[in-house]
Amino acid sequence: MSAVPDFALDPNAVLQDTDAAWRHGAPPGYSNTRKVFEESKQTNHESGSLEAIVIANIVKNWEIEASFKPSVSDWRTVDPEKYSFSMNGGEPRPAEHMLKVGTYNAILTESNFYSPANNDFESSHKTFKRMMPTFAWEVLEVYSGPPKVAFKWRHWGVMKNDYVGYNEKKQKVRVKAHGGLIDIQGVTVATVNDGLKVEKLETWFDPLAMFKQVSKDSDVIVEEDSV
Repeated sequence: MSAVPDFALDPNAVLQDTDAAWRHGAPPGYSNTRKVFEESKQTNHESGSLEAIVIANIVKNWEIEASFKPSVSDWRTVDPEKYSFSMNGGEPRPAEHMLKVGTYNAILTESNFYSPANNDFESSHKTFKRMMPTFAWEVLEVYSGPPKVAFKWRHWGVMKNDYVGYNEKKQKVRVKAHGGLIDIQGVTVATVNDGLKVEKLETWFDPLAMFKQVSKDSDVIVEEDSV
C-alpha cells in the first residue's frame, strides 16, 4: 500500500486546503462538532483498531469535501474517475449529483416531513444545521479491511431549534424543538484504492429515522404557505 495520506490520519486534514475552492469562500469551522464528538462518542478505538480510526478520518474528510468543496477536482478523498455513491441498494451516483442536490438530499427520501425535490442544496443545509448546530459522526464497528471496508456508524446531535422544511406536498412542516438527542445509525461499505481514496460508497440506513426522533415528543404543524 502507498504511504498513508493525511486525510486518513487527521479528521480535519482537508480544512487545510487553502488552494481549493470553498463553497462559502473559506474552509468551514468544525471545532464545535469535534468537541461534541469527543464529549459524547460511544467508542474509544484502541491503537489496534487502526482500520476504525483510518476509515473514520477518511469519511469525516469526505463529508467536508462533499458539503463544502463545489469542484470534484478539489476532492482529495476520492478517485474522481471511479467514485460513486449509492443509498439502500439504489442507483450509484457520481460526485456531481451530490454537488448539485446536496448531501442531505442525496440520502433522504420523499415523506410527510421532507422532500428532496422541494428543498435545494442551500435550503436543505440551512434546515438541518439550524435544527442541529452540530451533527457528529463516528465509526462503531469495522467488519472488514481494505480494499472493501464494511462498517457500522452513528450520526448524532441535539435538536436545539425547531425543524422547518418542505414536504412532498410542498407544504411547510414545522416541529418544535424538544432539546433531545437525535441518533441515527447505519452501515456503509467503502471501496478504497491503494492510496485509500474512495472509489465507491454504498450506504444503508432508514431515511425516516431522523424524523421519527424529531417528532417523537412534539406536535407536527403543517403550515399553509408552500414552495
